[in-house]
Amino acid sequence: MPKMKSHRSARKTFGVTGTGKIKRRKMNRRHILTSKAKKRKRHLRKATLVAKSDAPKIREMLLM
Repeated sequence: MPKMKSHRSARKTFGVTGTGKIKRRKMNRRHILTSKAKKRKRHLRKATLVAKSDAPKIREMLLM
């Protein structure tokens, strides 16, 4: 039987914290940054956690 493969786009999009929670980057920080406020861009820098309801599905894609 062949090896199970992780979902590559999920592997690049999500990460796992030390306590096992799934983290992700925030949206709206790719382009057209001149029209966005400095405060808004600063808050978008930090990562955030995935919702508890979505975590099992993402964990399955990451094959953890």
